[in-house]
Amino acid sequence: MHIQNDQSLIYKIQHLGWVFVLLITAVASIGFLALYSAAGGNLDPWASKQILRFSMGMAGLFVVALIDVRWWYRLAYPMYLGALVLLVIVEVMGHVGMGAQRWINLGFIQLQPSEVMKVAVVVALAKYFHAATPSDMKNIKFLLPAAFLIAAPVALVLLQPDLGTSLMIIMAGITMFFISGAPIWMFLLGGAAVIGAMPIAWMFMHAYQKKRVMTFLNPESDPLGSGYHITQSKIALGSGGVDGKGFMQGTQSHLNFLPEKQTDFIFTLWAEEWGFLGGVFLLLLLGAIFVYGTSVALKCRHAFGRLMALGLTVNYSLYVFINVGMVMGLLPVVGAPLPLVSYGGTSMLVALFGFGLILSCNVHRDSKLPRM
Repeated sequence: MHIQNDQSLIYKIQHLGWVFVLLITAVASIGFLALYSAAGGNLDPWASKQILRFSMGMAGLFVVALIDVRWWYRLAYPMYLGALVLLVIVEVMGHVGMGAQRWINLGFIQLQPSEVMKVAVVVALAKYFHAATPSDMKNIKFLLPAAFLIAAPVALVLLQPDLGTSLMIIMAGITMFFISGAPIWMFLLGGAAVIGAMPIAWMFMHAYQKKRVMTFLNPESDPLGSGYHITQSKIALGSGGVDGKGFMQGTQSHLNFLPEKQTDFIFTLWAEEWGFLGGVFLLLLLGAIFVYGTSVALKCRHAFGRLMALGLTVNYSLYVFINVGMVMGLLPVVGAPLPLVSYGGTSMLVALFGFGLILSCNVHRDSKLPRM
């Protein structure tokens, strides 16, 4: 596919989407403040590394955004295959931590390929469905390869084991099927199949996974054991009140009652210190990113850009929904970070790469892509 650059660099920079960049920076800055507080008023060990990763990621975001979206169309399948190979490498020589084999040690960063796959599967499905007709979306033979694009990484991630991430990949895939126009009866049939398979799935779940489900249903049954995380999170959220206890004044977090305060439960730390108002403010910023990403998708004139931008936006929003629901006790604890806020190298860099792809769709919304 021959690609001709028909836009100047100045035009691309002017139409980059600077409001989106500002929103991303604002959310990440809240994360820096929260990590600074989590370390007791120190940049080390978390905030300094997070700021460095964000700076690197933002440089990458601008590069990704300025590259013609037609190149990303061309690289969709190679990107997916690369992520799949990384998942295989994890199984062979991955780094083991916290009882799971999920990382590849690159020296300067612990790369988690499953995070990369969450973006890669959306981009690959966007390309696959790019030229799909309504009749194609009703054809089982046409949909089977797309289902395989989801099933292959899910199987590899389950081997790590990482049930939470595998479910995220499945939900991202289902989203792509839905926005591409798959008939509703397929989702209803799939939902019925999932409900029917739950007893069998329960038999194959690990003991810690079963304990998470039971703790979600009744966290008070083991308040000092499996229910400790969510119990302390609820106490911290409630103690923050309307306007919070003040910056670095959260007792639950700073007296170390709140586990994983720099990663999965960072929203709890923020809400304890800044209260209900601070929590709502952060959620509004996160929601504004969703609205902007959706707006980019709706303005895009090619199906690939619409599907990719909307798929990545929904994927990001699922993380926000699951993380906040988890720390409030509305969902089981599955280890989902809060995008741009939770401490983590791969999750930060991959999130910014995904946002860069959304901005590429915005800059090149009028590009002409091949039908096949």
